[in-house]
Amino acid sequence: MPDPHLHPQKHAARPDWNLIEKKWRQVWDEQKTFESNLDSAKQKYLVTVAYPYPNSPQHIGHGRTYTLADVHARYKRMRGYNVLFPMGFHYTGTPILAMSRRLLSGDKDLYDAFRNVYGVPSEVIESFNEPVNIARFFHQEIKQGMKEMGFSIDWRREFTTIDEAFSKFISWQFNLLKRKGLIIQGSHPVGWCPRDQNPVSQHDTLGDIEPNFIEYTLIKFKLADTYVLPVATLRPETVYGVTNLWVNPHVRYVAARVDEGNNPMWIISRDAVMKLKHQGHKVDIDHEIDGMKLVGEYASNPITQNKLPIYPASFVDPKDGSGLVMSVPAHAPYDFQALLDFTNGNISKELHDYNVVKPITIIESEGYEGDNIVPSRIIIERLGVKDQHDPLLEKATTELYSHEFYKGRLKENTGKYAGMTVAEAKDLIRSELLQNGIGEILYEFVKKPVKCRCGEECVVKVLSDQWFLNYSDVQWKDLAHECITRMDIVPDEIRSEFNYVVDWLKERACARKSGLGTRLPWDQDWIIESLSDSVIYTAYYIISRYIHFNDDNYITAQNLSESFFNYVLLGEGSLKEVSEETKLSEELILNMRTEFMYFYPVDTRHSGRDLVPNHLTFFVFNHVAIFDRAYWPRQIVVNGSVLMDGKKMSKSFGNIIPLRQAVRDHSADSIRVALLSSAELLQDTDFSFEALRGIRSRLDDIYQMGIHLSNSNNNIQASLEQLYHGQSVTESEDKWLLSMIQRRIGDATELMDRLRVREVLHTILYSMEQDLQWYNKRVKSKGRTELLVNTILSMFLETRIKLLAPFAPFLASEVWNSILKETTEIRTNLDWPSVSEENINSAAEESEDLIKNLIQDIQNILKVTRMRPSRVNIYTSAKWKWKVYQRILELIIVNRNSSLSDVMKALGDDSEISRARSDVKLIKKIMEDVLSIPAERRSLKLNIKFLSELLAIEDAAPLISSELGNVNIEISVFSEDEENIKKNDPQSRARLSRPFKPALYLS
Repeated sequence: MPDPHLHPQKHAARPDWNLIEKKWRQVWDEQKTFESNLDSAKQKYLVTVAYPYPNSPQHIGHGRTYTLADVHARYKRMRGYNVLFPMGFHYTGTPILAMSRRLLSGDKDLYDAFRNVYGVPSEVIESFNEPVNIARFFHQEIKQGMKEMGFSIDWRREFTTIDEAFSKFISWQFNLLKRKGLIIQGSHPVGWCPRDQNPVSQHDTLGDIEPNFIEYTLIKFKLADTYVLPVATLRPETVYGVTNLWVNPHVRYVAARVDEGNNPMWIISRDAVMKLKHQGHKVDIDHEIDGMKLVGEYASNPITQNKLPIYPASFVDPKDGSGLVMSVPAHAPYDFQALLDFTNGNISKELHDYNVVKPITIIESEGYEGDNIVPSRIIIERLGVKDQHDPLLEKATTELYSHEFYKGRLKENTGKYAGMTVAEAKDLIRSELLQNGIGEILYEFVKKPVKCRCGEECVVKVLSDQWFLNYSDVQWKDLAHECITRMDIVPDEIRSEFNYVVDWLKERACARKSGLGTRLPWDQDWIIESLSDSVIYTAYYIISRYIHFNDDNYITAQNLSESFFNYVLLGEGSLKEVSEETKLSEELILNMRTEFMYFYPVDTRHSGRDLVPNHLTFFVFNHVAIFDRAYWPRQIVVNGSVLMDGKKMSKSFGNIIPLRQAVRDHSADSIRVALLSSAELLQDTDFSFEALRGIRSRLDDIYQMGIHLSNSNNNIQASLEQLYHGQSVTESEDKWLLSMIQRRIGDATELMDRLRVREVLHTILYSMEQDLQWYNKRVKSKGRTELLVNTILSMFLETRIKLLAPFAPFLASEVWNSILKETTEIRTNLDWPSVSEENINSAAEESEDLIKNLIQDIQNILKVTRMRPSRVNIYTSAKWKWKVYQRILELIIVNRNSSLSDVMKALGDDSEISRARSDVKLIKKIMEDVLSIPAERRSLKLNIKFLSELLAIEDAAPLISSELGNVNIEISVFSEDEENIKKNDPQSRARLSRPFKPALYLS
């Protein structure tokens, strides 16, 4: 007798998912289902995902990346791989410190978010004045949420980044990088929090904004001999085309002495003063200058010595650059449009009568040749830009800048640089400006403002004596590019983004003075930065379970020396000497080394697209620096974000839904499927509760189908065994469904191998549902009730459940073990179904498609004519037409662009079908029929040779009647080959029939 505990929901109207989920979590824990150990008989597969930062509970937006990684792990497990899917927790960095500080300062918004959004008890929040308590509390919240979501994680390998043993691992890594010359000390720019006096990275900023910055060239224009007007530009080569300067007449600028010496004072905005100070300049403000006082003055171009008027412009932002802008209207669409607006009086109320300057063209490129050509004017007119507020202006700028950079050459009016490409001249002119003292470097954030989690606005600071990872190292970059070329990146379209990041990455600060984390081993005043300690931790997963739990030894941090890591992770050194030094047995150390060689490298690394510019690229860099090529990562999978009803998830929008709460309210499987079913990988998923409820309803229906089949007949299992072992079927719809099951398995497998998960779910939930509905219609129309019907439906459901198992593991486990299988043996790991070639029946598939298309054709006729026929005559085509069809099909498959004349010649070779040459209209129609078929289906039709349409339609006559809304309608089927066809064809319709396109007569 089956264990009744396995069937608690057998007669329930709707499943209690909370109860079902709890049951299967318990079963998985008891059976240690997801614990992965070395198994030489199986191929391993290491799945990792970016570990979470526990400063708040995970919400629905976090669920997508982790669910995708789990689906991948479950799929590979079903395919027979020994899958290791581990998890750790990222404590290091400053966000937790900043959060604790905000609570101590009485931040009501943060307190309300913890209490009202995340449901943290007040007494727990009070303990958050100790930063590590925040991490520990949310660590457990996130871990429990992952369990409730059904993530198939080997929790024996769990660690935190402030564990003493992990710090030993990080120290080993950094000592190794320093010995390789990849960690340097020097002066380099970093994102900086003035309050915390620390460098900042993405994890340290509000909104997780990566503090990327770009390098501007400050060109010093002279104002008489008294002042310098420094102007920031990304295109120093355009200094030859400057026509004027722009100044904001409503801003009070300052005159300041910059650095030592008797240099002229700089006129800059107050915002620029702070930038320059943080970037290594000594700045002393002398006095203020009203922006309007500069209007009408003339500045001198330091390269050409041209006199340049200073025009007023309210669009000049004192926070950008120096607060002054140089105008190159021939090559900068914004500047050209500004001159137009200036002429029309649309820039400033304080306008005077000026002689508006003319653009100076200094770059010639394809499509923009000629003495009087102004590239900016051409592209603005082509795009139809209206004014400075037109968004098309940004498109014009990007398009022109890119075009000129790659295809432009400097003209004769640029002196010694004439004839050079823009790409060549840019760096040379920049170097000339810097060497001659008429240029400086200024760093600006790409996106502004960047705010630290403490609330302070960040700046770009040039640090002295700071420790940096030298990502500028050319050889290191070459290895990173090689790894990216070798590995699989999903989707592949983002590969170029990785290569781009590798190219522009420069020195990156890897240590700071405060925060949680590991001390820099050679300089204890510094703490290793949070993204720098999270690049090769995937290797630590392999050995972490030995450090936490071991039957014979309890390994502590004191056992872990550099020689230990060198041997276990790199295979360097003597086993005996490492054993003596660490006081660990040789057997234990060798076991760890063997397990590392078995499980490494990482087979797939999952993360969000926002981590491509930092963590994911650092992951590549550090692997290629430390490990041999055999241990380089094999795949990176990148996905987009999650929106809620079209909006970014944010507390300010009130759309943050904690993941655990969502699971309780809507079920884990529904959320898993909803997160993965609405968008391709790189697209942002628009999550909505309406869609979620629809998905839950579909999953409930699948569950109910299992209940129905289980209750309908106790002999299904025995009948299934016979069907799986070759029992023949005779009914067309049975052959068809068995064949479609194989097609769906093949489609889902191919798509899963490419992680096209949205399409896989569409196949399982929608395409297979359509298959089921059609089969039920066919069976019902025939009045079939025999056991074979339920047996085939059970095979269909078993397949569907297996395909759905990676996405909806609770549903799959419950239906398979508690409903379909009358046994006490619990299977926690189902096998992915394989295609049964003997059950593929192309003729049955084409027969059913014929019926579907025929019904649709008749319904369309009725809709147009509004007829209420009592009789439908259906005429199938003659056999000679089938031969014509096959010849045309074969010709088009071989020569995709076959012309009508080619077809006519081919038909003339066969006396039996040459008669078709007299009916050119028929040939054209058949060619159109064949060309309208997807290429992959043409071969299937070719293999069929001949389909007995008459028998297929007669078999489906009851369904055709019911689908036309009149079960009493008379359906008659005739073959064009019949001797007395004219008697049954009053309108001579049979001659119009073609293969797969029967002719119709309604009366």
